[in-house]
Amino acid sequence: MTRPITAGTDGSEESLAALAWAAREAVRRDLPLRVVHAWRFQAHDALDVGDRAAQEQWVREAAEEAVRAVRERHGGLDVTTDVREGDAVETLTAAAAGAEMLVLGSRGHGRLMGFLVGSVGQQVIVDAERPVVFVRAGDKASDEVAGHEVVVGQEGDPEDSAAALGFAFETAARRGATVRAVRAWTLPPVFAYSPSSLQLLDEAGGLEPFERKNLAAALAPWRERYPDVHVVEHVEMGSAGQVLLSVSGTAQLMVVGRRARRSAVGARIGSVAHGVLHHADCPVAVVPPA
Repeated sequence: MTRPITAGTDGSEESLAALAWAAREAVRRDLPLRVVHAWRFQAHDALDVGDRAAQEQWVREAAEEAVRAVRERHGGLDVTTDVREGDAVETLTAAAAGAEMLVLGSRGHGRLMGFLVGSVGQQVIVDAERPVVFVRAGDKASDEVAGHEVVVGQEGDPEDSAAALGFAFETAARRGATVRAVRAWTLPPVFAYSPSSLQLLDEAGGLEPFERKNLAAALAPWRERYPDVHVVEHVEMGSAGQVLLSVSGTAQLMVVGRRARRSAVGARIGSVAHGVLHHADCPVAVVPPA
């Protein structure tokens, strides 16, 4: 089954940038593009869309206008539009299930974006079965140029980051880009190491060589699968979020794995993904485990 690349739109500048990003990626991957617009009825007398039928027509026309621009730019691209009335989180999560990836717009930096991602995007990230990519309003095609890397975070054992690494390598291969694989490490308490771990550390020659060995092992199958993709192995002491952000200035895409949990106050994503979504200027892909 061919999975489309799906873009969620709401008429905002951010969602239009996400739609443009999704269209370019669909062309690279030779996949269809599906545009989903979720809406809820609201009375807006000042806009003269106070009844449901008028408001739905207004929403459909706005969605079609956005899609028209994409069709003009990418003449051979297969594009479908799906306008649905209902809850945005439920609609987008369902759309992600059958997609190669879901692409959404993200607004602003800092605490404001944290609130907006928390209200819709964070819930979608937690529930989505496929990668979710967030794109800012200022994103443009010229950012996807040679020299701008696909940066991916790697942590834990090889299988822990396999899905994120696979997404990063495939994207880089399509774009002719370099993959910068980042593994950050900190000094944990001595008691965190078991006798077997201490032996491995001793054999590796210390903490940093040990981390480099782990990163190389995680990358090995992806280097073999994508031999033409140039890879930079980046091992640095520090928090994962800070290290990733330190190299985001030359990134055309940041890829992180998803760690999510639910609590009494709602769904939460991992601190690394949360920090990168707050502060990275480039598009960010959050990839669920395989």
